[in-house]
Amino acid sequence: MESVLSKYENQITIFTDYLEEYPDTDELVWILGKQHLLKTEKSKLLSDISARLWFTYRRKFSPIGGTGPSSDAGWGCMLRCGQMMLAQALICRHLGRDWSWEKQKEQPKEYQRILQCFLDRKDCCYSIHQMAQMGVGEGKSIGEWFGPNTVAQVLKKLALFDEWNSLAVYVSMDNTVVIEDIKKMCCVLPLSADTAGDRPPDSLTASNQSDELIFLDPHTTQTFVDTEENGTVNDQTFHCLQSPQRMNILNLDPSVALGFFCKEEKDFDNWCSLVQKEILKENLRMFELVQKHPSHWPPFVPPAKPEVTTTGAEFIDSTEQLEEFDLEEDFEILSV
Repeated sequence: MESVLSKYENQITIFTDYLEEYPDTDELVWILGKQHLLKTEKSKLLSDISARLWFTYRRKFSPIGGTGPSSDAGWGCMLRCGQMMLAQALICRHLGRDWSWEKQKEQPKEYQRILQCFLDRKDCCYSIHQMAQMGVGEGKSIGEWFGPNTVAQVLKKLALFDEWNSLAVYVSMDNTVVIEDIKKMCCVLPLSADTAGDRPPDSLTASNQSDELIFLDPHTTQTFVDTEENGTVNDQTFHCLQSPQRMNILNLDPSVALGFFCKEEKDFDNWCSLVQKEILKENLRMFELVQKHPSHWPPFVPPAKPEVTTTGAEFIDSTEQLEEFDLEEDFEILSV
């Protein structure tokens, strides 16, 4: 067993010490669309959870905006959840759902590049710096807690600057996913990552086990990690190596986010068929799925990268550049 890193950081422990915390049953556990038989596949289950990128509070990074906070403890939990949701989409996009992570093992270059998108630096596309400053355009002061819709809208705007991943981020209105609008948007960009749901909770839900949920919690403060001299990142603290937390589904806050990633149009078509067959037959549904854009709604206009004076590496670096970003608070979230 490894020792506690510090008074403020998470305790890293070997998985086998916690295997007994899971009941010895024949039930299936679902982790982000992949099933594990709990009775015989506990090690695989925990390895799958540990492979997910885990983003938590950090401290000692460069001040946001030059003079702002150097830690997001107490206010950045929703931003970290948004990072986790998007990071999982990027893992599926570049490495596939079956990709696995092993401690101290050399990883594909795509993995390192994904991780570097989320480092706590102003020149990283989805960093806490970029997300916090983009939120200024929504009236959120740097260091102020974000609502989940604001996080979704911020990620949608930042994705427009992300040429490597070519993501189309869809944010639903009135809990309604419109198939026509998503396909229209994805004609502009070749690949899509849409976000679907209502509102995310403070933690990122990872699976269902009977009436329980397994989740990754961002409410742990760790020290800022930067790129090393060889251009890689020490990723040990970006994976939850302790026993993942569980909770009864009845204790889940009703503000929930559902995230879906579709790499190709056929994936989206299959997702729509599954939703229509399995989910929409329920009387109480978390969201609606419709084919056509509702006639009483404003016309759908695919988001476009605004004309801002910024270099490719700096992204958004001043509040003046945020005036064109109207993050509409009355929109509900979703992501694919």
